[in-house]
Amino acid sequence: MLHDIVPWLRCPLCRAELTLDQSALRCPARHSFDVARQGYANLLPGGAHTGTGDTAAMVAARVDFLGAGHYAPIADALAAAVPAGTQRLVDLGAGTGSYLARVLDAVPAAHGLALDISKFALRRAAKAHPRAGAVVCDAWRPLPLRDGVADVVLNVFAPRRGEEIRRVLRPGGLLLVVTPTPRHLAELVRELGLLGVDDRKDERLAKALEPHLAPVGAENHTFTMKLTHTEVATVVGMGPSAWHTDAAALTERIAALPDPVPVTASVTLSRFVAPA
Repeated sequence: MLHDIVPWLRCPLCRAELTLDQSALRCPARHSFDVARQGYANLLPGGAHTGTGDTAAMVAARVDFLGAGHYAPIADALAAAVPAGTQRLVDLGAGTGSYLARVLDAVPAAHGLALDISKFALRRAAKAHPRAGAVVCDAWRPLPLRDGVADVVLNVFAPRRGEEIRRVLRPGGLLLVVTPTPRHLAELVRELGLLGVDDRKDERLAKALEPHLAPVGAENHTFTMKLTHTEVATVVGMGPSAWHTDAAALTERIAALPDPVPVTASVTLSRFVAPA
């Protein structure tokens, strides 16, 4: 719940501590931030651009696809990678909170915070787990979190700033990053003309993080999903290709696929540690 993670937060305008009343988070400088009736707080500064956040349609697709368990091996790998004694989890780019909820189930002493720029996603994340809160923020801006507050930061298919993640992790804290490999959804990329994965993604990840955090290992997780035509449309609709695909052409191309169609899921789970 939100009240459990308020001590982790700071005002995005003046960096002071925040307190919670029934309808807002407030700081001593009288900056005030709304708490939505769905349970999430909005800590975006006024005028912040939210155009890159997931739309309501993308969130609905994500709920359907993840709820069906297609990416369960990814969630299980994350849960297995989180140390048993973890108490404070932050999911940066949490979406609907599905991965955070799976990790919290595996670490019963922990509380979690879902951060995302999409209010549509955080309406779901705020209710994803009884030990989780949800806050709207921009991953590219300074995070509305105190220094050293997190034992573990999760980052699954989401943007990240290495210096900010380093700041909010405690010394020796762990960052877990999930990124797609070039094999991820390769059959759909080829047949449907979707956006592919950059072959230099690992290089760009290292460039963004290694000046601030030490890499301590990575592992690949690859598995095959059997997707119906409806599920194919759903996985396309929840990802970045949803912004770039003509709906009519996509429907026609999906109809030409086998039903069900075997589709590869392939990701890298990378570990980084904050300096002690």
